[in-house]
Amino acid sequence: MTETVRTGGCQCGAVRFRIHGALGRSSICHCRMCQKHFGSLFGAFVGVPADGVEWTHEEPSYFRSSVNIERGFCQRCGTPMTFRQPDGLEITIGAFDDRSDLAPTIQINHGSRLPWVETIFDQPVHDNADYYKRQEQIISFQHPDEETANWPEHGLKL
Repeated sequence: MTETVRTGGCQCGAVRFRIHGALGRSSICHCRMCQKHFGSLFGAFVGVPADGVEWTHEEPSYFRSSVNIERGFCQRCGTPMTFRQPDGLEITIGAFDDRSDLAPTIQINHGSRLPWVETIFDQPVHDNADYYKRQEQIISFQHPDEETANWPEHGLKL
């Protein structure tokens, strides 16, 4: 049987990981700490096997956000990476190279959600063709969503 291996990392590529084994529960958390950690509406995480995480470059730096919780991030680019508590580690869904099958299956701290989060996808879609044409001209310094031997291309020293 082939082992399941998932990869991912931060925006700049300094923190990269491989996950060996099956992933756990995927969730979004509406608590205020997750909102602040992500600078967003909620945090999205998936549980990882206790002994299945391999950090392939740098490991995340950690901020203790409460008595039992540490939140990992890339010290170089600031990408939120992990949620660590005594009973396990979760990695942010957005940090995985392939996120297509990691849809959250549960909402945590639902009572703390922003009241308008329920209707955000009911809003009109921005469809200005000139805007998207300009977006295509942007040169990205973001690490690609894959393992690559010839990164870094823009001077990042790993």
